[in-house]
Amino acid sequence: MTAAAAQKAAYYTNFGGHPPQTDLLTDRAIVTEAYTVIPKGVLRDIVTSVFPEWSSTRAWVLNRPVAGGATTFAQSILEVSPGGGAAKPEPQAEVSGFIFVLGGELTLVIEGQEHVLTDGGYAYLPAGANWSARNDGAEVANFHWIRKRYEPAAGVAAPGPVVGNERDVEPGEMPGTDGKWRTTRMLDPNDIAFDFGVNIVTFEPGASIPFAETHVMEHGLYVLEGKGVYRLNGGWVEVEAGDYMSLRAFCPQACYAGGPSNFRYLLYKDQNRQVAL
Repeated sequence: MTAAAAQKAAYYTNFGGHPPQTDLLTDRAIVTEAYTVIPKGVLRDIVTSVFPEWSSTRAWVLNRPVAGGATTFAQSILEVSPGGGAAKPEPQAEVSGFIFVLGGELTLVIEGQEHVLTDGGYAYLPAGANWSARNDGAEVANFHWIRKRYEPAAGVAAPGPVVGNERDVEPGEMPGTDGKWRTTRMLDPNDIAFDFGVNIVTFEPGASIPFAETHVMEHGLYVLEGKGVYRLNGGWVEVEAGDYMSLRAFCPQACYAGGPSNFRYLLYKDQNRQVAL
């Protein structure tokens, strides 16, 4: 085990429950034409979904393609109780997927090969792959499931499965930041077979994105640890561990880490394909 793998990271997993009738409505949920913010406080029992392919499982759907919203992907948090799972989780053969485990233990069988994922574990699931998922552990398993219709590229073979743990991936330092802004890329960004990327972005306290990124890529951002302030389409939004943001294409974005701990988030983005007209 590498030194990075030996370090124990904490990812926010305190979902569900229900606030008392004495609480005021103070959550920070925002829906605009450029972005959506879903704070952790609204991921309650009453807003869960049930996927028919899964047993002993509930889900919080964070993003789905809707008019005026991000359209390239779906993203959900799944909570699988011990003994639960799915023999055939993906109902659409043309859809690829990515799983990132927040807590508990998830056993994936991909094309006959078994993989046990714990917190920080991830898997890329190619479109049309034969895979299953189950929770053989004693505690619930929490994980993100990102789904995207795969876009083939002429002359490029589709990618195969990828399985790993984020702690075993060496983060890349962003230029001119003295390593205070780092990106852990769990899929090879130079392999154009992948039509999306999933990264973990880390900011040390006080580090920032010092310009408004404005680009064609859509984003799904889930805050794993810490807190920060995000500049989204002209406004400032405070976010912390457990919060989620969905960003449309060309939504201006920048941020800085609020401290006192590192600010880390799981980031989806579509990439490596020509614009279809």
